[in-house]
Amino acid sequence: MVHIIGHRGGRNLWPENSLSGFRKLAQMPVDGVEFDIHLTRSGEMLVIHDPTLERTTDAQGSVADLGPGKHREIRLKESDGETIPTLEEVFAVFKDTMLELHIELKTHADGTPYEGLAARAFAAVERLGLPERSILTSFHPDVLVDIRKAAPGIRTLSSFDAKSAARLGLASGLSLMKQCSDIIAVEKSLLLAQWDEITQLVPLDSLGAWVPNELSDLEYWLAKPIRQITTDRPDLALQARGEHAQ
Repeated sequence: MVHIIGHRGGRNLWPENSLSGFRKLAQMPVDGVEFDIHLTRSGEMLVIHDPTLERTTDAQGSVADLGPGKHREIRLKESDGETIPTLEEVFAVFKDTMLELHIELKTHADGTPYEGLAARAFAAVERLGLPERSILTSFHPDVLVDIRKAAPGIRTLSSFDAKSAARLGLASGLSLMKQCSDIIAVEKSLLLAQWDEITQLVPLDSLGAWVPNELSDLEYWLAKPIRQITTDRPDLALQARGEHAQ
């Protein structure tokens, strides 16, 4: 059975990376949740996708520059007054579920890794006894190498898209990612266009597709013998998987 992972908590259904969205996703029979973490200069791990605040909140500036507790003064757009959650708050939502936690370690706006983020994230995972259900993810090989050093034994996932292929080469990039990843999730249009070459390099049980959201797209990828799909519409994905099973 192909795993269904709720991307940013299911961002086409609820405000992305919001506690309300995470709580609703936790009530669905999906297999996992994906979310993003940044590190502030004060050491707080905040669950937000962008390195800046403008797109998803009512504030401006860099996430990394937020002072202690300042995230609680910032409201998420299209939410009922919600603030940016911390990693610990998101863990609290999912700790009593069976869902896999796909935790993407983001970078500064210029692409440089946050120093010490991998170690901090792993420490938080261990404190709550969640390493077996957690997968630390990144687009960047150097971040994945940091994870392997800081968190030996925890599973890793590399995200790969057309920009990755242009930067690293398709075959050479995937080979590099395989060295530091247990799972490789490929953007769906690249995976579709290069299916034969990619599947020669990446075992199907270690391969994922992101981000199919339309019902026809979901039906297509759920019929493939891959490990997982990551989607903004977990409701449609569950519908499609149920119909496929019948």
